[in-house]
This record gives sequence, C-alpha cells and structure tokens, in this order.
Amino acid sequence: MTTSTDRVGTRRRPVQGLALFVGAVFLLVGVLGFVPGVTTALDGLRFAGPHSEALLFGLFQVSVLHNALHLLFGVAGILAASSRGASRLFLGAGGFLYLVLWVYGSVVHSIDHEGGAANFAPFNAADNLLHLGLGAGMIIAAVLATVFERARGRYPGREQRGA
Repeated sequence: MTTSTDRVGTRRRPVQGLALFVGAVFLLVGVLGFVPGVTTALDGLRFAGPHSEALLFGLFQVSVLHNALHLLFGVAGILAASSRGASRLFLGAGGFLYLVLWVYGSVVHSIDHEGGAANFAPFNAADNLLHLGLGAGMIIAAVLATVFERARGRYPGREQRGA
C-alpha cells in the first residue's frame, strides 16, 4: 500500500505538465495538417519546400514533411514529460530550435520569394511569427517552471535520491 508521501515524489511537476501540453498540441497540429477542411487546399499539399499550397487553418503553410516534423516533435514532448530534466530540455532546446527556424524563415522569406533550393520548408509570414512566439514561449515556460520549483524549495538537478 502506498502512502500520500510515497505519491508526492512521483507527481508531475509543472515543467512536465508544460512539456506534455506542448507535445500534445504539436501532435494534434501534425494530425490536423492532413485533415481536409482544417487544412485548406489539401490537394496542393507537397512533400517539402515552399511550393506546397496547403494551409493549416487557412493561414499556416504546411507540407508533408512539416506535418511529419510536428508529429515527431509532439511524440518527443509527450515522452519528455516523463522526467523533469527531459521536459526542461525539450522546452528549452525546442524553443531555441524554433527561434532558429524563425531567423532562417525570415531570412529565406526576405531573400527568396520564389522559393529556391535553400528553402526546404514552407515559410510564410504567419509561420515566421508563429515560430517566434513558439520559441520564446517554450523557453519562457522552461525558465518559469524552474523558477516556480525553486520558489517551492525544490532545486531541479539537485534532488536527493530516495532512501
């Protein structure tokens, strides 16, 4: 029989809940990228590159590769939610990657409106703003979750192993 103190050590921490939420949203978005009606011009969906005409919610340009990456990123977030360290890494590193995508997409979008070889993914203005928001939001979430844990007297990475 477990006591209430036994269960405290296995409770999901805020950072884990955030990683689970972000992972679930990415998984959902990856699936919705293939759903007619939610994704407009689905018959114009391409494997990769800027020539895909499909728009998720009529706004965000997607491709098969783009949707597959959302699915993989979603699974990674859900798996990362099993540990505090992995959750923090998922949110922090994932946020950094989205900021890199924002910079890359902004540069490619401003230089190459014709979608040349350098543009491996569909990046429109809405995608670029979303990448900026996701990157910043994920990093802020990782930092705030750590701050909240420390405010409660928990120090991530320095947990004492149970006896």
